[in-house]
Amino acid sequence: MSTGINYDLLVIGAGSGGVRAARIASGLGAKVAIVEEHRIGGTCVVRGCVPKKLLVYGAHFAEDLEDARRFGWQLAGAAFDWPTLRDNVLAEVTRLSGLYRQTLETHKVDIFEGHAAITGPNSAQIDGHKINAKFILVATGARPQIAAVPGIEHAITSNEVFHLDKLPERILIAGGGYIANEFAGIFNELGSKVTVVNRGDQILRSYDAQIRDRLLQISMSKGIQFLFNAPLKSIERRANGMLDVRLGDTSVECDAMLCAVGRVPNTEALGLDTAGVELDANGAVKVDEYSRSTCPSIYAVGDVTNRVQLTPVAIREGQAFAETVFGNQPTKVDYNCIPSAVFSHPPLAGVGLTEAQARSRLGSVKVYTSDFRPMRNVLANRNERALFKLVVDDTDDRIVGAHMIGPDAPEILQPLAVAVKARLRKAQLDECVAIHPTMAEELVLMK
Repeated sequence: MSTGINYDLLVIGAGSGGVRAARIASGLGAKVAIVEEHRIGGTCVVRGCVPKKLLVYGAHFAEDLEDARRFGWQLAGAAFDWPTLRDNVLAEVTRLSGLYRQTLETHKVDIFEGHAAITGPNSAQIDGHKINAKFILVATGARPQIAAVPGIEHAITSNEVFHLDKLPERILIAGGGYIANEFAGIFNELGSKVTVVNRGDQILRSYDAQIRDRLLQISMSKGIQFLFNAPLKSIERRANGMLDVRLGDTSVECDAMLCAVGRVPNTEALGLDTAGVELDANGAVKVDEYSRSTCPSIYAVGDVTNRVQLTPVAIREGQAFAETVFGNQPTKVDYNCIPSAVFSHPPLAGVGLTEAQARSRLGSVKVYTSDFRPMRNVLANRNERALFKLVVDDTDDRIVGAHMIGPDAPEILQPLAVAVKARLRKAQLDECVAIHPTMAEELVLMK
């Protein structure tokens, strides 16, 4: 790399938000460079959404194979091989990372591999070489938070979980959020004995209480153990290789421990202070509604800003940035009514206000629920119930929240999120003819 190359835009971080911003900016005529010190694709593609969802698919075959017998299928000798699933998932990650690189190259974005450190409002060093840019976009994402307890080096995070040599017989998962609950379901289905420990008394705090309580009930019935109000104290590896995890006044023995207690923005060693970029108390880049930092030439999008840590949000922010700065079209991201899902077993999803939020903000609300056993579960003799829920503003019949747990809940929730975003009325759902027999028809049959 030559010294002092000039660009209109330097993007630091080739994850979902950074790649989208680079591609759109280049398409709008900007000369763009992007730098990545790990692998192109970022958290979502390399060590997050994509490989995790593939593991969810793989794990669900445990129940599918069990249920198949009730549908007449004889499956003698079925067995699971972890290395096969692991290696196929990692191969798919490599393929997708290559496609991301191809997309950048097709859009004439220069790709640099290495660590970038900002040296001023319009410059950066990439492994000792200088890059000049009219604008710099920080899209470095976030990383797993590491619990500050003795022996934490014996634990793994969601970064390492995809590379395990073998499945642990017993695994302890620290955390109560979506990562903890998703991997609890994965490991449990694949045959590990799972214990989830949480320093608080709830899981999935941001989701509707009825929905998260249903997940807790189902998870426990599947054999997952939960320990609440159990702060992590220490981890010790014994001579036999087992881990002794101290939780308050008790301890748990396990083969592996997954630390899933949150994520922190990647802002260290970026040199942000040299350009006057301010961080908040959590180390995230402070930005305005157009993703501009306290330095006018430096912007930030995605998890590094700690606004809403979701891949589709980072992509929207990256697109809005490019349109604002290079498209002469000032664009803001609407953070209202963002749908989200937890790919647990079974999955859950929600959009808009929870029942508690609606009662607090609106006062007068109506709540409609459908609590049923999906047809497939009935024939499979699986005593597992789905729960669909609509929260409606009683003053104007507008649907302000939708929440559900059950098979394919995220797939069903996505189109319903359009209805909530568009502020449709409950009566308009009632007017829609149902598709029978489906689970989704419950949404237009709630009386």
